Amino acid sequence: MILLVDTCVWSLSLRRRHGTSFTAEQQRLISELQQAIEEGRVSVVGIIRQEVLSGVREKTEFAKIQRLLAPFEDEDVIAEDYIEAARMHNTCQNHGVQCGAVDMLVAAVAARKNFNVITSDKGMARCLDVLRIPHS
Repeated sequence: MILLVDTCVWSLSLRRRHGTSFTAEQQRLISELQQAIEEGRVSVVGIIRQEVLSGVREKTEFAKIQRLLAPFEDEDVIAEDYIEAARMHNTCQNHGVQCGAVDMLVAAVAARKNFNVITSDKGMARCLDVLRIPHS
């Protein structure tokens, strides 16, 4: 199964300083991402690439992260994805769960493509639960 990787997991994997201690959950996510990369099962959406690179102040660090993300092609986001993201947002809101626009766009692409989402964001996970989109 293809993994659509959320910003928080990329950041966890790419932006942490060496020597950082990881929780067991963070280690699990990093291992899952590494295995999926080795197996060629990783995907990204352009807005996630932008979020990962945003806020990287050092030019050398920016270039390094950009280079590490380069092998992963962006999934096409089509007009229907935006409409579905709005529907999904409304569904989550009707269930008392608040979701961000980017999270809903990621969810819409994942649903259309039958991808799993890998995230450490508990809010995103609640949205995915409501929408019954597989995630880890």
